[in-house]
Amino acid sequence: MSSKIVGTVDAPSEREPIHMGFVIAWLFCAAFYFMQYMLRSAPGVMVPELSAAFARDALGVGALVGLYYYTYALFSILCGALLDRLGGKAVIPAGIVLVAVGAALFGLGSVEAAQVGRLLQGAGSACGFIGAVYLATHGFPPRSLATAVGFTQCFGMLGGSAGQFAVAPLIHGVITWQQFWWLSGLVIFVIALLVLFVTPAAHDNSPASQGSWLKMFAPYKQVLTNPQSYLCGFCAGLLFLPTTIGDMIWGIPFLHSGLNVSYGEAVNRASMVPLGWVIGCPLLGYLADRLGRRKPVLIGGALLMLVSGAGIFYLPAGVAPPYVLGLLLGIGSGAAMLPYTVIKEVNPDNVKGSASGAINFLVFTFSALLTPVYGKLLAHHANGGTMDLSTFRAAGSWLIGGIVLAMVLAIFMRETGPRGRANA
Repeated sequence: MSSKIVGTVDAPSEREPIHMGFVIAWLFCAAFYFMQYMLRSAPGVMVPELSAAFARDALGVGALVGLYYYTYALFSILCGALLDRLGGKAVIPAGIVLVAVGAALFGLGSVEAAQVGRLLQGAGSACGFIGAVYLATHGFPPRSLATAVGFTQCFGMLGGSAGQFAVAPLIHGVITWQQFWWLSGLVIFVIALLVLFVTPAAHDNSPASQGSWLKMFAPYKQVLTNPQSYLCGFCAGLLFLPTTIGDMIWGIPFLHSGLNVSYGEAVNRASMVPLGWVIGCPLLGYLADRLGRRKPVLIGGALLMLVSGAGIFYLPAGVAPPYVLGLLLGIGSGAAMLPYTVIKEVNPDNVKGSASGAINFLVFTFSALLTPVYGKLLAHHANGGTMDLSTFRAAGSWLIGGIVLAMVLAIFMRETGPRGRANA
C-alpha cells in the first residue's frame, strides 16, 4: 500500500516506542495475509481438477471462484467498523478462523460446500490487510509505520504469486488439490490461535467504540457522499480487474489454451503478474511521495498496464520475452493502490479508517460483479466452441478498455500530493 495508509485509528505519537505485542501480532497477521492471497489465486492453477470435481466447465468454475469477492467487498466495510468498535483481539482471529473453515469446506469436493467455503474465505480475508494495518498502527511509531504497511502489502503479493508457481507443482505431484485446501485451512487455523494469543487486549477508547452499534457506521456517510471517493474507488476497481480476473482466474487458461503454452510454463508466466506487484506497489508509492504528486504516477502506471496488457493479448508469439510483459503488467498494476492514498486525502482526518473500508468495498464489488460478466463474454465469443486465442482477445479488449477508462477517471481526481496542493 501507499505510504499514506495509516489504518483504522490515529497513529501513535512520535515518542511512543515499539509495542512488541502488537508487532508480533502484526507479523502473524501478515503471514495470514500471505496465505489468504495464496488461496485467492490458487484456483487458477487447478481449473481442470475443479471442473472434474464439480462437474462444471471452466466458466462455471470461474463463477464459483468469483464468489470470494462478494463477501470480501461487503466485509471490508464491516471489518473496519468492528475493529474500531471491538479491537483487534476480538475481530482479527475470528476473521482468520472463517478463512480456515472456508478452506476446509472448499476441499470437500462438493459444489455446495465449495460455494459456502469460498464465501467464508472472502468474508474472513477482509480482516487480512485491514487487520494488519490496525496492528501495525498500534505497534510501530509513525517513522516506521509506512515501512510496515509496505511489507504487509508485499506479503500479500508474494502469496498471490506463490498461489500459482508453488501450488501448481504441489498439487500435481506431492498432494491432491483437496489436501492442499485442508492443509491450508489447518495452517490458517494455527495462525488464528497465535494471533489470539499474542494480540494485547488494550483497545482505544475512541468514539466508534461507544454509543449504539449503528453509530460505528456513521463515518461512511461522509465518505460515500463525497464524489471524489467514487472516482478513487472506480479508478482502482478498473485497474484491479486485469489482475483479479485477467490473471488470477483466466491467466493460465489464456496462456495454455489461447497461446498454446505448456501448462507448467503458463503457471510460471502468470505468476509474474503478482510478483510485479511486489515491485510496483512500493515503487510507485515512493515515486508519488518523491514527486509530491499522485495523478502523474497513477496515470503513468496505468499507461504501463495498457501497453503491457495490449502486448500480452495482441503481440504475435515470440516477439516479446515471455516473462517480461507479465512482470511489467504487475509493476504497472501497483498504480491501483494510489487511489487508496488519495481517498484518505480527499476526506477529513476523522473518517480515514472508514475511507479504507469504503474503497475496498468499491474495488472488490467491481471484481464480484464483473467476474461472471467476463465469463459470459468468453462464452459469447467462443460461440459454443472451445476458447481459443481470438476468444480471449475479444474478451480481453474489455479489460484493456477498463484501463483506458480508469485513466480518464484519474484526470478528474483531485491532486492531493503536497506539490499539487501547493500549486492549486
